[in-house]
Formats: sequence, structure tokens, C-alpha cells
Amino acid sequence: MVRMDVQWYAGWRHVFKLDPERSISDEELDAICMSGTDAVLVGGSSGVTFENTVDLMARIRRYAVDCALEVSTMDAAVPGFDGYFVPLVLNTSQAEWINGRQTEGLQAFGSFIPWEETAAQGYIILNGKATAAKLTGAHAELNEEQVLAHVQMADRLMRLPVIYLEYSGRYGDMALVQKAYDTIAQAQLFYGGGIDSAEKASEAASACDTVVVGNIIYADLQAALATVPAVHNTIRKHARNEA
Repeated sequence: MVRMDVQWYAGWRHVFKLDPERSISDEELDAICMSGTDAVLVGGSSGVTFENTVDLMARIRRYAVDCALEVSTMDAAVPGFDGYFVPLVLNTSQAEWINGRQTEGLQAFGSFIPWEETAAQGYIILNGKATAAKLTGAHAELNEEQVLAHVQMADRLMRLPVIYLEYSGRYGDMALVQKAYDTIAQAQLFYGGGIDSAEKASEAASACDTVVVGNIIYADLQAALATVPAVHNTIRKHARNEA
């Protein structure tokens, strides 16, 4: 697979995702930021405000780890992050989640956006029970052909730099994730959903570019931390095999 432009997030293989609305102690945050993860992504589907986002950012910025914001609402457009992702939900018929809210944001903040550190993120939400799916009206019950068509549209037609297969709380179909990866010509493939063990993290790392680990942080921190070496060891093994 040929990758074109090298982006600021290109080296990320493991990412922890933190929700500003959810509580995390200083000790837990220290463990997350010092774990060896490639980045911490801040974002959530509901309850995200300027106040709780800037508070979490300030706590993370004490560490050297990359820290990026997923701009899900204009209220949470907080300056000071290393990078910004603007999500576009591709499998919804509600235009506001594809280009409506995004263009509103551009009208309000366009002159302040750090474009070199900002990237579009094409979301394909595949768990209908997830809060994000309900909020955006995502058509999550897609068959393989439909998923791959969305991937091709994002990658070949829209030329989005990041495609995010989001199962949000449920472990996905890794065979399908692998087929999506093999379909992509230039985008970086993120996978998120149900990563609650080193074994699942390793399997996901074999099928995508970047593994995003979220919910397990709040349920079982040690299990979450174990996903970091699992992903990196899998990536290194693949690199040796390809050499």
C-alpha cells in the first residue's frame, strides 16, 4: 500500500482516547501518559464542554506525549493541542454531521485554525448501540460491500487523510478491518472499539494503522496499559517480516 503525504500523526500506532466528561485521577493519568503510547486523543460523543476539555488538556500537557483533540462540538474548540481532528460521519443521511457543523465551525473560527496541525477524520460508525451512532443517525448495520464502498469514497474520492472504523464499545470484525486496510491507497486507517486486552490490541494492530483504546481505561487500567506493548510488539514483528 502506497502512503503519500507524511502527516503529524503518521507515526501513531497506539493511541489512548480520553473523554473529558469522565473522571480520571492524577495517578491514572500519569500511568496513561507515561505508558509509551504514541498519543492521547481527547474527545467524546456527549457532555464535552470548553471547561472540561481545557482542564483535561492542561493536565495532559505536563507530559511529553502527543496530545490531540477530536473537535466534536464548537464549544470544545480549545487552542493549545498538538493537533486537531475534525470528524465527518460518512454513514449517515444527516448532512449536518458530514459538512453542516463543520462549515459552521469554519465560519466561526476559520481564521484561527492551525491548518498544518488539522486533519479531517472520516468516521464509519459500525455499532448502532453506540452513543455516537444514535446522536448522528449513523446507518451502522452495513454489509461488507457497503463498508468497503464507504472506505473507497473516503479514500479515493474525498481523499480524506484519516479513516476511522468505529465500533465504540464493541469489538469489531477484524477480517473486515483488514479488507478495509487493503482497499486504502493513501489514508491512515484508525480502528476503535472493544479493545480490552493485549490479545485484541495485537489482533487489531495487525489489521490497521492505528489502534485507539478508550473505554477499558475507565474499567480496568492495567488491561488498558497492557495494550501498549501488545500493539508496538505486533508492529515491530510485522516490520521484521516485511524486511
